[in-house]
Amino acid sequence: QVQLVESGGGLVQPGGSLRLSCAASGRILSINAMGWYRQAPGKERELVAAITGAGITQYVDSVTGRFTISRDNAKNTVYLQMNSLTPEDTAVYFCNVGVRVIGHLFETNYWGQGTQVIVSS
Repeated sequence: QVQLVESGGGLVQPGGSLRLSCAASGRILSINAMGWYRQAPGKERELVAAITGAGITQYVDSVTGRFTISRDNAKNTVYLQMNSLTPEDTAVYFCNVGVRVIGHLFETNYWGQGTQVIVSS
């Protein structure tokens, strides 16, 4: 019904920056909240940042002031600008989107395939 395609991960040195993108496509009536999660090896998946349909944002404390989440509603896309990256930011990053699918009564949550971010010198 809905596909999420992530891009922008890679290898970066400490202090560097990356920008992740997640584009939703398919039978989309509307999109509510959009978010980014990450999962490091041996750790649970955690919410990194989220943005509501009204543009209200929320961040986990460890990335506040370094990461910025934004969305382009015309493109059904959510972004995560990551600055001042540290090795502790190394993880697989997943986008998560709440979608009202055409013909469905309730919202459905969809996950991206994940994109690897490695911060290392």
